Amino acid sequence: MNSPTPALSDALAQSDLLHGRADLEVVIRAMGQRIDAALDGERAVFLTVMNGALIFAGQLALAIRTDLEFDYVHATRYRGAISGKALQWLREPMVSLKGRVVLLVDDILDEGHTLKEVRDDCYHRGAKKVYIASLCTKKHDRLIDGITSDFNGVELPDRFVFGYGMDYYEQGRNLAGIYALKEKNTL
Repeated sequence: MNSPTPALSDALAQSDLLHGRADLEVVIRAMGQRIDAALDGERAVFLTVMNGALIFAGQLALAIRTDLEFDYVHATRYRGAISGKALQWLREPMVSLKGRVVLLVDDILDEGHTLKEVRDDCYHRGAKKVYIASLCTKKHDRLIDGITSDFNGVELPDRFVFGYGMDYYEQGRNLAGIYALKEKNTL
């Protein structure tokens, strides 16, 4: 029998707000400027990793002045759980990546398994360069070898985080801030 989904209101009551919307908007604008400098006028494929990056990607796209071509992928290891499994592709890129620069946009770089597989797939499809832009990166020692964020917004503690695209049991993605469960919390 499945256990009931924990309530988002309970999680919020036992969480800290790490970054509010206004602070994140400033960070995202600065990321857009750094990305413009790196692209140096080259039209890149802006490839959003759904669902988590949706909110961040929309804001980041508006912060980039360089013309972009848009597409998205939907690849997941979690499927509503809090620990990952094998990567499952729900939607692969439709735009040709052959010979192109790709800006791979995701909400969080945690351990890096999903982003590494998606990035490697972009190269397999012929991308000449793949930049990774993540709203946040967790500070811990579990990051797999061979993956890093080229453009990162904020660093987060090694706690369960949600909001601003990241979910708490498929809830709270539209919260206007990044929250973290208190360290001893096991909701």
